[in-house]
Amino acid sequence: MRSPTLFPPAVRRKAGGLYAALIVTALAATSVLTAPPAAQAAETTLGAAAKQSGRYFGTAIASGRLNDSTYTTIASREFDSVTAENEMKIDATEPQQGRFDFSAGDRVYDWAVRNGKQVRGHTLAWHSQQPGWMQQLSGGALRQAMINHINGVMGHYKGKISQWDVVNEAFADGSSGARRDSNLQRTGNDWIEVAFRTARAADPSAKLCYNDYNVENWTWAKTQAMYAMVRDFKQRGVPIDCVGFQAHFNNGSPYHSNFRTTLQNFAALGVDVAVTELDIQGASPATYADVTNDCLAVPRCLGITVWGVRDTDSWRAEHTPLLFNGDGSKKPAYAAVLNALNAGSSTPTPPPGTGPVRGVASGRCLDVPGAATADGTQVQLWDCNNRANQQWTLTAAGELRVYGDKCLDAAGTGSGAKVQIYSCWGGDNQKWRLNSDGSIVGVQSGLCLDAAAGGTANGTVIQLYSCWNGGNQRWTRA
Repeated sequence: MRSPTLFPPAVRRKAGGLYAALIVTALAATSVLTAPPAAQAAETTLGAAAKQSGRYFGTAIASGRLNDSTYTTIASREFDSVTAENEMKIDATEPQQGRFDFSAGDRVYDWAVRNGKQVRGHTLAWHSQQPGWMQQLSGGALRQAMINHINGVMGHYKGKISQWDVVNEAFADGSSGARRDSNLQRTGNDWIEVAFRTARAADPSAKLCYNDYNVENWTWAKTQAMYAMVRDFKQRGVPIDCVGFQAHFNNGSPYHSNFRTTLQNFAALGVDVAVTELDIQGASPATYADVTNDCLAVPRCLGITVWGVRDTDSWRAEHTPLLFNGDGSKKPAYAAVLNALNAGSSTPTPPPGTGPVRGVASGRCLDVPGAATADGTQVQLWDCNNRANQQWTLTAAGELRVYGDKCLDAAGTGSGAKVQIYSCWGGDNQKWRLNSDGSIVGVQSGLCLDAAAGGTANGTVIQLYSCWNGGNQRWTRA
């Protein structure tokens, strides 16, 4: 998008163990003109190289391998995100109904945190790897068991897990585009929606993802069915924040160049996307580079997770599908990914800047009414006047500050939540992702900065709302 667009392609950053502000982009054009910094030297590990573009590069970790020094040396050096391979699944965390066991999951989580890595949660509701007691339930009893399980697991990890695969693999393989005929599906077609609403209430700070395989090819019926569900959820305000593409590519389900189109089309619905379980039969360097570049090309692609460390750790070891040989040596695919990450991250990050923020539909500016300074004052649209109450500073942490010490702040995480000023304190509800399409997305909520009811008049209040690419959700440099 050309000038006077407010924000060039978003650059994401992370803070602590959570996905924090996924930015930074300068308020381009007139008021902040500084010499660009020198280009960064190429990074030498996957996580560091991905971080240059604000993404992560992670791996699946098995608790039983954490005593293997070769395994842990590679994992701690190369990756900056961890997904428990099996330890947070249903059978591992609730082996007996109502009696939770987090010992294995905590071992993976604790190792990740000690080594400075963020953690993805996998998975809360799934037809597979259910304990025996759950397999014997049906109807309302099974539905309630699912709800109780989500509450129990997310309650234990509340505030600690950056994103959860809430529902896994709910669509059938083949050309039907139908839901999978599982015991969960037989509790009612709304079971996925119930799972997501339960998860949002259990931990409002976590990104909530739907995760599936064989959905990378845009032309496939399964992909289209998943797309229709996500579109419906976004339209109705069902709290879905991201979609995970497992990307288990093999001879029967090969990589297709339209994967990038798939990522772009889902992102356009207003959700983040991620490659969650990548492995490629034969570990083709070219295909690994293609997948990496596909993620880099989509601003809302959070990152990539490979499903294991070495070929010998893979669930498909016979396919030699990963980036490291069994002895821990790097394969040619490793260099292909690292080079792609470094090449995709070579553009210097523009500096933060200060200036007014103008609504595309209204032509009016983001304004603090009456130049108020009180915490909780809801912001509005108002005729642009270049005064202090319309001067917003984008910080490296992803804040939009006014008056120096007040932050643009989301008072909630649902559609219609008030957007206000509040004393800056570093919370994710005060951090914003600034996208190339001009949208401004709350890091905590995944919702867009929105002029209420499509309003364009002076005094129109600003809120959070499901992203739909309307002019009332796009903002430019005044």
